[in-house]
Order: sequence, then C-alpha cells, then structure tokens
Amino acid sequence: MASERITLTVPGPHGDREVGLSSPDRVLWPELGITKRELAEYLIAVAEPFLNANGNRPVSLQRYPDGIEGESFFSKNPPKGAPDFVEAVTVTYNSGRRHPQLVLTEIASAVWAAQMNTVVFHPWASLADNTDNPVELRIDLDPPDASGFAEAAAVAPVLREVLAEAGLEAYLKTSGSRGIHVFCPIVPEWEFLDVRHAVIAAGRELERRLPDQVTMNWWKEERGDRVFIDFNQANRDRTMAGAYSPRALPGATVSAPLEWDELADADPAAFTVRSMPARLAEHGDPWAGLLDSPGRIDTLLEWWQRDLDAGLGELPFPPEFPKMPGEPPRVQPSRAKKTDA
Repeated sequence: MASERITLTVPGPHGDREVGLSSPDRVLWPELGITKRELAEYLIAVAEPFLNANGNRPVSLQRYPDGIEGESFFSKNPPKGAPDFVEAVTVTYNSGRRHPQLVLTEIASAVWAAQMNTVVFHPWASLADNTDNPVELRIDLDPPDASGFAEAAAVAPVLREVLAEAGLEAYLKTSGSRGIHVFCPIVPEWEFLDVRHAVIAAGRELERRLPDQVTMNWWKEERGDRVFIDFNQANRDRTMAGAYSPRALPGATVSAPLEWDELADADPAAFTVRSMPARLAEHGDPWAGLLDSPGRIDTLLEWWQRDLDAGLGELPFPPEFPKMPGEPPRVQPSRAKKTDA
C-alpha cells in the first residue's frame, strides 16, 4: 500500500523550498526497489550538474504513473496547480503552433516533476531566452538492435576527430542505454534546420571514413549492423534524455557524461541513480564547462553545401513533420520497390 504524503526540504537559489511528495514509497524501478522518494533524493544530490545540463531551457517530462513497467506519457506545458517556482516559456513547434513549455530553473522544479512520477527529462538544445537557436549541436550514435555500446564507443573517437577538424569541441555521454550522445557547444546564431544540416554534414563525413561501421540511412532495413547517425534528433522539438537524467530501464541507469579517456572502459550499466552521486563527489562533472566556449558551425555548413553541390540532397524527416523542401519521399525503400513493380 502506498505510504502517506511527506514533505522534502529542497535547497535552491531563493532559499529552501518545501516540496510535497505523495506516495513516496511507490516503487518506480521494481527490480531494484527504487522508490519515488529515492528518485527525488537523487535529483537533490545531483542538483548542480543536472541543472547545468537541463535547466533554463524547454523540457519535456516523461512520466510513469505505475513505474517503469507501466505506460508512460509526456508532459510539456505546466499543468494546473503547478507551484509558482515551476516556470514556462512559449515555444514554436514544427507545425507552427505556439504553446508554453516547462522550464526547470531550480532543482525544486525537478523534485516537483518527480512527485508527478517523472522518470526521464528531455531538454531542448536551446535556452529559454532564445528557443529558436540551439546552443548545442547534438549527435546521437545509435547502435543496431543486435549490437551494443561497444560499437558506438568504437565510432565516437573518430567523430570527435571530424568535429575537431570543423572547429568544434566534442563532449560525450552515455545515453543510459546502448547508445552514445556527442554534444558540441555552439553560438546560438543558427536555427534548428541549419544545425540539422550541420549534423548531417558531420555524419556523412564520418560515414566516408568508417563505411563499414557507420550509416546515415534513415530506414532500418538499409542499416545492417552499422551504427546509425540519428540526424533527426537535431530537429526542433526532438529531444534526447538529458545528462544525469534517469532512464526507464530495469537497472535505473542514467545518461552519464564521461571524459573521453573513460570511454574505452566505460560500462553504461554502472552509472545509475544509486551510483551517480558518489561518482560526482569523487570525479566531478565532466560537463561543468560545456557552454563556456561555444564554437561555430560555419565549416560544417560549408561541408553541407559541398555535398549538395555533389548531388547529396536533403534526408527524410520524422513522420510527424510537415513535408520539407528538397526532402525525398517518406516511403520505406522495400515498399517503394513493390509500388514501382
């Protein structure tokens, strides 16, 4: 039976907040017995690096009312009754619709989200004061279903070299699952579509260097056993699990920032809700200075134009997006061949 409501004292920039937690003993991760209260306490313990990575930007909350083995849904706008320290900013979605989106400005907001059974936090690549222009170029290294983290880890250092040649400093984190996320801080001078094109340019260059290990093919049937560069994660309103965000997986893993020299021996299963506070206390936050020295994507956009001139065009967008200029047909290749036949 669920326990009674408790109140947690949460420190913050405006002093302590008293945040209520109903059913604190509700188990969110059954295999480990991790409760809603333990999740809230985790967020308090990792407050500074968590907010550095996920705060002051639009964020979507992935909520699991019945624990990670139950159904989930996303919350984007502040619900009725949200406390006054939970902020919002109006954003424009791909449809052109504008709507308020949640913004976390202090860790009490994240604890309030945990009260609503939020497990995964999905931040935008842009900040609340300029939601249209990303401050990060994000690349998702997605290994094939039959493969795992090691395959993505073998590719990531070469991607780092590609990005360095384009004048960008790359940071990495585990996805919390099998993949790897590579982020580059950038000055917010370009809109999401431009940044997407920069990601495609970097991905195509990586694919040229590692053709047997890397693919830019959107359709799974064409990828084989190669690591997919998920360029569509760079689109507006497409997000990844944030740094230090828990994942809805049995081991309660979190998306863990790493130093590059840790990658070869890293085990993503070792970074969890229970282990991350001690890791931070011992090693610090590898992403502490992520946005301090932003780079530019001019070189990547030159590569994009070079590839356009060579006949390489736009790539498919996700199905919920409006049809985009120059986009190829959104038809699975095997189905297109049957239609042609």
